[in-house]
Amino acid sequence: MHFLDQAKIFLRSGAGGGGAVSFRREKYVQYGGPDGGNGGKGGDIIFEAVEGLNTLIDFRYTQHFKAQRGHGGMGRDRTGAGGEDLVIHVPVGTQVLSEDKEEVLADFTKAGQRETFLVGGDGGRGNASYKTSTNRAPRQHGTGWPGEEMWVWLRLKLLADVGLVGLPNAGKSTFINAVTNTKAKVGDYPFTTIRPQLGVVEHRGKEFVIADIPGLIEGAAEGAGIGDRFLGHIERCRVLLHLIDGHGENPAEAYRIVQGELEAYGAGLENKPQVVALNKADLLDAVLVEALSAELVAAGAADVLPLSGATGAGLDAVLDKLSTYIESDKQADLDEDDPEEPTPWSPL
Repeated sequence: MHFLDQAKIFLRSGAGGGGAVSFRREKYVQYGGPDGGNGGKGGDIIFEAVEGLNTLIDFRYTQHFKAQRGHGGMGRDRTGAGGEDLVIHVPVGTQVLSEDKEEVLADFTKAGQRETFLVGGDGGRGNASYKTSTNRAPRQHGTGWPGEEMWVWLRLKLLADVGLVGLPNAGKSTFINAVTNTKAKVGDYPFTTIRPQLGVVEHRGKEFVIADIPGLIEGAAEGAGIGDRFLGHIERCRVLLHLIDGHGENPAEAYRIVQGELEAYGAGLENKPQVVALNKADLLDAVLVEALSAELVAAGAADVLPLSGATGAGLDAVLDKLSTYIESDKQADLDEDDPEEPTPWSPL
């Protein structure tokens, strides 16, 4: 399945149906009055976040969405049927942006979240509603109010617990293949990962989701390489796993480059908790691993864990560390949603 994280679509809610012009025609009723009913309301445009979707590829082939128009009113004071609402299913993590991408109009962060985006037009009045003491046989009627329309951008930000970052060839694809069932492409050249990958980790009876994004290079915030476009997919991660190639030329400089790009991108990425892992440790001896770890700590890393995605050495320690951060953040969310009620005051 192809991955698409941005799409531009056109939306139009349904127009209201026209009111009817009708007069009573009944036997033995000498003066039949107006009985034209009102038109029906137009359908709304509704977005709903659903599980099981992780791409916007469907919106590449269907870009215009129009709700049904309301039906016209009828005689005998019958109101026209309302137009059917159009429900657009989007993946969890989708944002609806204005046409200029300057304003977030809606943000879908939970499965089942449903938002009415454009409201259908009201139906027009039938001639029965225009009847007055001086105008007993009105022939005017309302044509129905038009629906709303606009172009919007859909932008998908994948929801994952762990965001995987690092320079190209840091071993991110090998790592995610080792801990999940993902079949990420692995190659001995930069940018083997050209689109985000999601994988589910099962560790010590718990599950969490890892998002792997294409590697960053210096100047990514200004568009170098693949740029920083995919960093949006890790904005909502609970913790970042920063993989550093221990067999590279300068691991400490690699750490500084990625940290600089995270800071340049903003959106709070530079303040997220990080687990730093020195990857490809199977190619290094213990003395060199210790020396490189000390250099990374001097560069700003809080703690460094040796790791080999190829052999599996150190995987449990890294996953344990990630699990600790994830559970702590989940508990903080629960505490925020359910604050303890203060003890009621009572006089002595």
